[in-house]
Amino acid sequence: MHEFINIFVEAMNSAPPGVIACLMLLVAYSGVLVLMRFFGIHGLVAFVVVAILGANIQVLKVVQFAVFPHPVALGTILFASTYLAIDLITEYYGAQLARRIIWLGFCCVLLFNIFMILMLGYRPVDVAAAGPEYAFAAETEQALKLVIQPQLGLLVAGLTSYLISQHLDVWLFAYLKRKTAGGSLWLRNNVSAIVAALIDNTVFSLLAWRIFAATPVPWDTLVYTYILGTFSARVVIALLDTPFMYLSRRVFKNSPHAIAPAEDSRA
Repeated sequence: MHEFINIFVEAMNSAPPGVIACLMLLVAYSGVLVLMRFFGIHGLVAFVVVAILGANIQVLKVVQFAVFPHPVALGTILFASTYLAIDLITEYYGAQLARRIIWLGFCCVLLFNIFMILMLGYRPVDVAAAGPEYAFAAETEQALKLVIQPQLGLLVAGLTSYLISQHLDVWLFAYLKRKTAGGSLWLRNNVSAIVAALIDNTVFSLLAWRIFAATPVPWDTLVYTYILGTFSARVVIALLDTPFMYLSRRVFKNSPHAIAPAEDSRA
């Protein structure tokens, strides 16, 4: 299995990053609908938690895309897919429950990182005393530190932008749903996601790459690559989830775990 994964990763590395991004987006959006179909609200909640955790790890990897002048951190696509899941919860189960799921995701990510930091508190195995068969433990310890220790600033930035932008997304989505009497799904889906994405990009980028960064990125890179550059990608990502929103109506109707759509008068 290990060898198979290595071969697969090497094959993927030879493909343009844009192709991998499209594949990531397709898997993420399809995953939302599949989990919704078979597990209902529980599947959507699970996706939100997994996507936030995954995005917080992916952000540690930097990739050069042809459309950007500077390398950018990953995680945008996976995190953006949580807006589809949250919008589906708002649409079919109500804004009040969507807000609870936002806070649940926040608590899960926070608890996960606490567990990981406590894990690092265990004294590493002394390879010299334990024997050469435990040599892998030293490499694993170093890898875990490289992944987990830089997370504090990114974690604070990510969770702050997550809470602000997701609550704004739910409020806008529910507000537009009321104003259009439940019509124009494409409008509330795109407007709420695009506005929230701009806020998310701005807050996260300022905190992660300037305020909490050990080596802050230049202002022009921050504005044109991390805020406006990735925001343009977020607009495309938001527009591409519209077909999945409409497809969700059939998925919801055929799901054995569906419940009647919530009548939510609060935005």
